[in-house]
Amino acid sequence: MAAKPGIPKGTRDFSPVEMAKRNYIFNTIRDVYHLYGFQQIETPAMEMLSTLMGKYGEEGDKLLFKIQNSGDYFSGLTDEELLSRNAAKLASKFCEKGLRYDLTVPFARYVVMHRDEITFPFKRYQIQPVWRADRPQKGRYREFYQCDADVVGSDSLLNEVELMQIVDTVFTRFGIRVCIKINNRKILTGIAEIIGEADKIVDITVAIDKLDKIGLDNVNAELKEKGISDEAIAKLQPIILLSGTNEEKLTTLKEVLAGSEIGQKGVEESEFILKTLSVFGLKNELELDLTLARGLNYYTGAIFEVKALDVQIGSITGGGRYDNLTGVFGMAGVSGVGISFGADRIFDVLNQLDLYPKEAVNSTQLLFINFGEKEAAYSLNVLAKVRTEGIRAEIFPDSSKMKKQMSYANAKNIPFVALVGENEMNENKVTLKNMETGEQSLVSAEELIQTLKK
Repeated sequence: MAAKPGIPKGTRDFSPVEMAKRNYIFNTIRDVYHLYGFQQIETPAMEMLSTLMGKYGEEGDKLLFKIQNSGDYFSGLTDEELLSRNAAKLASKFCEKGLRYDLTVPFARYVVMHRDEITFPFKRYQIQPVWRADRPQKGRYREFYQCDADVVGSDSLLNEVELMQIVDTVFTRFGIRVCIKINNRKILTGIAEIIGEADKIVDITVAIDKLDKIGLDNVNAELKEKGISDEAIAKLQPIILLSGTNEEKLTTLKEVLAGSEIGQKGVEESEFILKTLSVFGLKNELELDLTLARGLNYYTGAIFEVKALDVQIGSITGGGRYDNLTGVFGMAGVSGVGISFGADRIFDVLNQLDLYPKEAVNSTQLLFINFGEKEAAYSLNVLAKVRTEGIRAEIFPDSSKMKKQMSYANAKNIPFVALVGENEMNENKVTLKNMETGEQSLVSAEELIQTLKK
């Protein structure tokens, strides 16, 4: 008996209609990236594990998909090593490569390898899949697409401003109402300093980043578990629960972080970004959120996250400033900042809110019904003219029963069908039928083209 087919958990098949929707997402994001001068690159699906490991923190390293070496991967292993059943150690012997976890680290590797070909500042975008060995759940997949834009080789905060404008433009085009949340890792570092736990900054940010998911009590429990004192946790509460307008939060932070030079720097950067963006009048909400931590270790400055306001789902875009990423590949002093749109979550949001434009989903605009060999030959000539004018059209390949061909048109939501019989051929015309209204009219090829172009 044949095995029942299946796909791995956390992955999905996409139908033609779903792919039309996904391409609408990719094309919208791509068009906005082009507006701001970004250029496209691609990197391999797999990278050397030495490129990936140690860049995402301990939790991120656990979620890397490792690729088993081909050939005899047992060679060079002792019986003692095999019997130890030390999964991590054995994996390092069996696997030299891994599937990319995100697009930022491979991009940093690309910049270092191609530094002599690049003009800085380098504005690149990338739309490719990434893989994470995460526990699949609603809105969280093991294989998903990211749509990244990064600028490297510039310290200017105007880059952060432009990236927030890109976010605002993309979601305005989609019709999704969002809240753009921003924070700064320097502010978080300053907070860790003033509560007396400067060396625990990573533990603090990883825990705070989970506030939305696990709640304040569980965040506090995790902080305590990491060895942060009760006194420090108590000092942290009013800071992470700070409310009010962005201006009020900044005023409070200036006072609270007066004793921290790095904290003050973070406040200054956030103030510049927020004030500059206020001049442009973004169409979406912009909020300074101190609970935003972005768990990845490589962020060093401004950090961003975008939440949909009308759908319960995790972050649909994120990013931030990283000053040290290329340094781990031997190229120090290159600052970068970037964002990443989560295409799969955006796909789910657009589906739930039914926001896809009709033209984005409908592919074929016109179907020629096939009545036989002579009729098909005539139709093919008209079809060629129609396609030359950019109208998406096809002919049913077989001269099947009319009912079957019309059912095909209905199943594919094709709005028009063209009927060609003896009369139409004699008059050098076609009968055009509107599938929605049922109206029919005898038209020339030129009139058919004009009707469909409208």
